[in-house]
Amino acid sequence: MSRTRNPATRAAVATLGLAAACWFPAVRQVNEMGSVSRLGSFVFFGGMWLSMMAAMMLPGAVPAVAGRARVSGRLRAVPVFVLTYLGIWALVGLAIYPLYRPPSSFGVGAVTIAAGVYELTPVKQHFRRRCLERGRSGLEFGMCCVGSSIGLMAVLVVLGLMSVGWMVVITAVVLAQKLVPPWAAIDVPVALAIVGLGILIILAPSSVPGLMTPM
Repeated sequence: MSRTRNPATRAAVATLGLAAACWFPAVRQVNEMGSVSRLGSFVFFGGMWLSMMAAMMLPGAVPAVAGRARVSGRLRAVPVFVLTYLGIWALVGLAIYPLYRPPSSFGVGAVTIAAGVYELTPVKQHFRRRCLERGRSGLEFGMCCVGSSIGLMAVLVVLGLMSVGWMVVITAVVLAQKLVPPWAAIDVPVALAIVGLGILIILAPSSVPGLMTPM
């Protein structure tokens, strides 16, 4: 007996499978960076960034991908949605590469504090709510998700771009925010924890695991 699953279910399974598969090259490339505080060549960084974004961002996009497949009634809409969504994150990486300089511990702390404050702004809350809406195009969903997660991704870039541990932590926060509506009882403590982490980085950088500073 065979039973064909509906397009939304197949889209969700395929998206999760792609995300899981991308963790392997992402972790391998992050580990290859080792203790180096530079991003490497553009080709290397581009490959690492794309695999990281697919691994980190696609799990939270599953409801949107499934919704797109359900609305269209066909799986053919899914690859376009996913590629467009990842394309938006690729543009973010394209902007990061020429601008990136290994920050001092004070710089890392300042960016982390700013990211924590951003979590509490109306702009962040607006984009986060938009991310929870279904039936959008990959372009629109991607832009809303960049607006929602840009602070957390800034923390990843300055604090743990070469750290699998920080990559996992930030993935978990991004995923939770993609699946759960804004809720002050959780959001405020999370934002304060990020601000506290920034202060700790400034005051005692050696106590923060995975922190990379210029050599």
